[in-house]
Amino acid sequence: MLDLAEKYERLKNYLRELGSVAVAFSGGVDSTFLLKVAHDILGDRVVALTAASVFVPRRELDAAKKFCADENIEQIIFTADVLNVEGIADNPVDRCYLCKRELFKNFLILAGNKILVEGSNLDDMNDYRPGMKALEELNIKSPLRFAALSKSEIRELSKAMNLPTADKPSMACLASRFVYGETLTVKKLSQAEAAEEFLQSAGFGQLRVRIHGSLARIEILSEDFPKLMEMRGQLVEKFKSLGFNYVTLDLQGYRVGSMNIGLEKQTF
Repeated sequence: MLDLAEKYERLKNYLRELGSVAVAFSGGVDSTFLLKVAHDILGDRVVALTAASVFVPRRELDAAKKFCADENIEQIIFTADVLNVEGIADNPVDRCYLCKRELFKNFLILAGNKILVEGSNLDDMNDYRPGMKALEELNIKSPLRFAALSKSEIRELSKAMNLPTADKPSMACLASRFVYGETLTVKKLSQAEAAEEFLQSAGFGQLRVRIHGSLARIEILSEDFPKLMEMRGQLVEKFKSLGFNYVTLDLQGYRVGSMNIGLEKQTF
């Protein structure tokens, strides 16, 4: 078992061996940490590749752009028309595979002669993540997994490096807010984004608004339940203005992958 310092050194040595990398950069905890370490070691031999799409909240894209500007890191942003990729709008259980495969094919082109790397961590192996298969098929490198770094360890290292994402809530694409099989549209995705933006602006941190047709199921940390109840009237009014007929609080609170309950891990 490697300790945290050894894992960190393993990561840095791995990146040095790669020599020149393009980092798939979303602005989240993992990819921000990976990009920062890579840039510290490789300098201008690093480029950040960021996809803009209806699956990505505008707030996240803006944060990714700001980080690259602040750190003087070259960033290439391309617009991904994900809903026009065959099968994705139908939101099948392998949606993440279809989406990842399309995005990373584009990333590989943009990477040019650089080696493409991405920020999945050791914990990502424990959830239903069909997108991992696309990464394997395209031979995408995953330095954080190579170094056996967990999410909590990445947060610890990020805090030591004073990264703005050290305590940032975990994020996932907006498509993950919908029940598998529910057709995805720009309007529905915008509805999900607006609902979460309202809660974020009200001071809630880790959260999800899961959507089941016209019902919104709010997942927040259990310690935030009283705060939500205090603003219940305002919340219901806002959500109904967004088009929801029913507004509910999930008593189990926030948890990763709640839309995957009942699914068996499988290969597509």
